[in-house]
Amino acid sequence: MQTIRLDEEGLTIAALVAVAREGAEVRLSDSARTRIEAARALIERWVKEERRIYGVTTGFGALSDVAISAGDTRRLQENILMSHAAGVGRPLEAETVRAVITLRVKDFARGNSGIRLETAERLLALLNSGVVPLVPEKGSVGASGDLAPLAHLGLVLLGRGEAFYDGRQMSGAEALQACGLTPLRLESAEGLALVNGTQVMTAIGALAVHDAEQLSRLADVAAAMTLEVLMGSRAEFNPKLHQARPHPGQIAAAANMERITRNSEIISSHSDCSRIQDAYTLRCSPQVHGATKDATGYCRRVIETEMNASTGNPLIFADTEEFLLGGNFHGQPVALAMDFLGMAVAELANISERRIERLVNPMLSGLPAFLVSDGGLNSGFMIAQYTAAALVSENKVLAHPASVDSIPTSANKEDHVSMGTIAARKCREIVANTENVIAIELLCAAQALDLFTNLKPGEGTLAAYEAIRRVIPHLQTDRFLAADIAAMRELIRSGAILGAVAAKIGEVA
Repeated sequence: MQTIRLDEEGLTIAALVAVAREGAEVRLSDSARTRIEAARALIERWVKEERRIYGVTTGFGALSDVAISAGDTRRLQENILMSHAAGVGRPLEAETVRAVITLRVKDFARGNSGIRLETAERLLALLNSGVVPLVPEKGSVGASGDLAPLAHLGLVLLGRGEAFYDGRQMSGAEALQACGLTPLRLESAEGLALVNGTQVMTAIGALAVHDAEQLSRLADVAAAMTLEVLMGSRAEFNPKLHQARPHPGQIAAAANMERITRNSEIISSHSDCSRIQDAYTLRCSPQVHGATKDATGYCRRVIETEMNASTGNPLIFADTEEFLLGGNFHGQPVALAMDFLGMAVAELANISERRIERLVNPMLSGLPAFLVSDGGLNSGFMIAQYTAAALVSENKVLAHPASVDSIPTSANKEDHVSMGTIAARKCREIVANTENVIAIELLCAAQALDLFTNLKPGEGTLAAYEAIRRVIPHLQTDRFLAADIAAMRELIRSGAILGAVAAKIGEVA
């Protein structure tokens, strides 16, 4: 099993996905342990000296002016978890919670939180034992950290709250007992350290970026397949065109589609046709897909920066023996990136759905209506296009930015918030919807390709087609299409289609 070691820097989205989805084990590096212990030693000294430190010897938020006695510091830390665990809604998926725990401990590994090493290690023990705290998805405004969801996560350390273990929902106490752990007693500063950070929005965002990058590559495959069966031209992939407008994503998308369609007998067969130019959904695919690639690259940089940052308050600096109060918990960078990513991925769905329409509409395609024999008796892919249209319209609603909204909290002490977690959740939903739209386009393109029995498609197109047909057969007569869409979605997630294409033409950028 792969082991991911958390240090001050260096955590990548790929490593986080390995933990979240593949069950990779997570450990702290030796240097991270040293940093955590150095900061903790300062906290303990300052508490003994009765220094006034926000959230350690004072209340929280609007109650920061209330002094807390040394005797009440432990109770204060437990109270913050219980009072802040006010989330509602469906539980976050297990993969998201696993990513959140990893990022929470990654933050601690930088040595700025003041948490005990024992507490950080106990969080990793939960993760590596397969315990998934029940974390409601709603309740964070994305500033002062993801307070409510992180409080639900932290409660399980105390044997409170709820969790999933071995496929069953149970109390936090039962989950700890099931994996041989005992409830933790929090010490000064630890409750605040557990809840104060951007790890929920960042975890959701990291998984969304990973999936968006894969969808961007698959969109190039789908567009190239569609262009072939609609008798489009490869001229629009000419590198000279794209060097004249040198956006990196556009150049990469055009190069992908050129390689996918290379040596296509289908395209060569209509080189002398009378059509002057293709429709925008074919001709401008490199420009549209490329803009999404560039946007996704920006969002990756923001998310990986946040994954390797200290996002609590106060921050402890052991080298200078000081603590600083600030606002690194404010989720604005992630909020803007997630809104941007949501809009960028929604455009992949928009243009894909228009290509689907061209595939199923005989007036535009020259192919059988809805890509099926005996039209009328069979509806073929008619309603699959409806589904794509519904998902695209839903994406347009979800793409409204969350980051432009703010509402004061904590008696107006926290008077500007990011709504970053809402932005991340919306983005995640847009990515899931777009995955289904591209799945439908791939189904339709493969179905249309079955009609070209005497002509060989492009090298990449053929590889993608064969990967699809190994799992999903040709639609001869109407059948339960939801199952086909689900099967295609699994092919997308497994990487089988991209893997097959890459094996033939090289990596799809």
